[in-house]
Amino acid sequence: MTPVPASHVLAPGRSDGARAPAAPPAQAGRGPSGGPPAEWPGGAGTALSFAGGPGAPALAGRAGRGEAPAVVLVAHGSRDARAAAATRALARSVAAARPGLDVRAAYLEHTAPSLDTALGAVSAGGHRAAAVVPLLLTAAYHHTVDIPSVLDRLRAGGVPLAARRAPVLGPAPGGTADPALVAALCLRLAETGKPYDALVLAAAGTRDASARSCVAAVATALGERLGMPCVPAYASAAAPGPGAAVAGLRARGARRVAVASYFLAPGLLHDRALASARAAGAVAASAPLGDAPELAALVLARADAAVPLAPAG
Repeated sequence: MTPVPASHVLAPGRSDGARAPAAPPAQAGRGPSGGPPAEWPGGAGTALSFAGGPGAPALAGRAGRGEAPAVVLVAHGSRDARAAAATRALARSVAAARPGLDVRAAYLEHTAPSLDTALGAVSAGGHRAAAVVPLLLTAAYHHTVDIPSVLDRLRAGGVPLAARRAPVLGPAPGGTADPALVAALCLRLAETGKPYDALVLAAAGTRDASARSCVAAVATALGERLGMPCVPAYASAAAPGPGAAVAGLRARGARRVAVASYFLAPGLLHDRALASARAAGAVAASAPLGDAPELAALVLARADAAVPLAPAG
């Protein structure tokens, strides 16, 4: 196998073999994923609304607050402070990509504000509609049970807010990975600066076979994009583990195996996945997707699909 330099990932939207340069280094004063530093004072519950500039066709931010829907990004939540910092950075990236849009972060557990609290604040702020975008990569329990339960409570409590759940960021069962998601994975791999000839897509892990099939679909899409083998692996709950996947690829002839992190934020499982892969001989491992511009674009696409409202300009 011929190693592919990390700086030579296919440019987004190109199918002619054109290559994109590696991403520039993070700016000084920015967080580990290119967003604001962890101590950014906005906080997990702050609305990130940027005024000015042209609005996009849907979910535009130029109308009055009551006319334009808000976007609430809901993450799983973690005791690890790095996870909340990454979620805030993504919220900021989404807000910057759609000037004037009211973007908020919420969490299902461990971190404040809860989704109930965030949606109540959105309603109290004058919004009549909101797109709830799950910061999840598979449509497992949190998407199918936890989030709908919150929305049911909202309606039962008479909160005057039309809140609609968007699809998760990963593919649906039987579907294909969104090109923006694959492009974000490629960006993070390019940032490693290392050449590689095979990939492991390292995910958190789930016992849900349908959810694992969605991870496998992303691994297939990434391998096809980069023209090399790419296999899924899991930090918990399912096999193979990242170390076993690296060893398997090396046994098949790969000389330089890299790890693509299929995580939105850093945390215990991400740390565990990377340690396992490196112990097995992985030559590089990418950072979590974080606030990658391609991921922000995907979040907005999911929000537009949930609340396709275009206020008058």
